[in-house]
Amino acid sequence: MNTPVLTSTFILTLLLAVGLFFFIRASTKPRIEQMVLETSESEAVLLPRLQAYFTDRAYRIAAVDRDTDIITFEGFVSPSIFLAVLLTGLAAIGAMCLALVLSMQFPDIGNIFLVLLIVAPLAGWFYWQGSARTEQVRLKVEVPSDSLSGTLIKISGHRDELAVFQSALQLCVHEEIK
Repeated sequence: MNTPVLTSTFILTLLLAVGLFFFIRASTKPRIEQMVLETSESEAVLLPRLQAYFTDRAYRIAAVDRDTDIITFEGFVSPSIFLAVLLTGLAAIGAMCLALVLSMQFPDIGNIFLVLLIVAPLAGWFYWQGSARTEQVRLKVEVPSDSLSGTLIKISGHRDELAVFQSALQLCVHEEIK
């Protein structure tokens, strides 16, 4: 194989390895968002419904701030076995591709680069250690002064949890805060 093709393949493989590294690292980052949701239900009906929803989702009330009327729910989020296996598999494929390109780039050394495959299980371990954590959802229920728009729920939490919350309770998005 000629050198320019091998060199460009090596550079592209290194770029893909860097992308894979950042993908694996991003798998453990919390993605906290804030939303303002709207419902026509009264505050008296809504609060027990919210508490029942979060209790069913294995959350518990961690704090109630009487001054700001913010309720904080906490729940343990366990890591996904599927995602741990997927990340380990992606890391193994990436390490094998890098080892193949390196063994072609440096044929005198041989297949010693296959040792890179030992690193692949670290991706799953890193995800498993980093994603098992306690998540918090903070919410505040407000009744606007005009009260024509119904009741507003200002909520902050993991974006996936907010999406499930919104669809399960069939709430309309009043505004999303970035």
